[in-house]
Amino acid sequence: MLQLTESDQRLLLQIARNAVRSYLSGHAPRVPEVPSGVLTEERGIFVSIHKGVDLRGCIGNIHAASALCRTVAECAIAAAVGDPRFMPMAVAELDEVDFEISVLSSMRRIEDIREIEIGKHGVFISKGTARGLLLPQVATEYGWDRERFLQETSKKAGLRPDDWKKDATIQCFTAVIFGEKQFQHSVTT
Repeated sequence: MLQLTESDQRLLLQIARNAVRSYLSGHAPRVPEVPSGVLTEERGIFVSIHKGVDLRGCIGNIHAASALCRTVAECAIAAAVGDPRFMPMAVAELDEVDFEISVLSSMRRIEDIREIEIGKHGVFISKGTARGLLLPQVATEYGWDRERFLQETSKKAGLRPDDWKKDATIQCFTAVIFGEKQFQHSVTT
């Protein structure tokens, strides 16, 4: 299992916020050089941006092709300006939002939905070209049981709610989840 120290978490949150600030200000984001170790590993991640209790953007990559610290910067920018569910963020909003990062484990195919533990596992459903993913914290936030979690993931994939029961591939994963709220905004610069 991935081990991220508090220092690693704070640095990744700072990278996310600084990348978005630079991008929104018209500057190229700079990712700091980090020594070899966990922050240079290629990991799937999602960056979620919240404004109060509301989601403001969430973009990720389940198969990263670059170092964790670089992927965080790229996904943070994409969450701020590229999530099609929201208008692109303005620089004036930056002080009103909180960043949360989910670093994913590898995906594991499941055959029995009882393998999914609400609050521990996220779900990825694919069928044909349709694909949908929901992070572990989503089911907990909405109080969903397994079946509802799978229905909502199917809908996210653009499928009918019960399509997960019919020839769909279901995978689960865990995530290390941390955010600025847990550090009381102390990572902002």
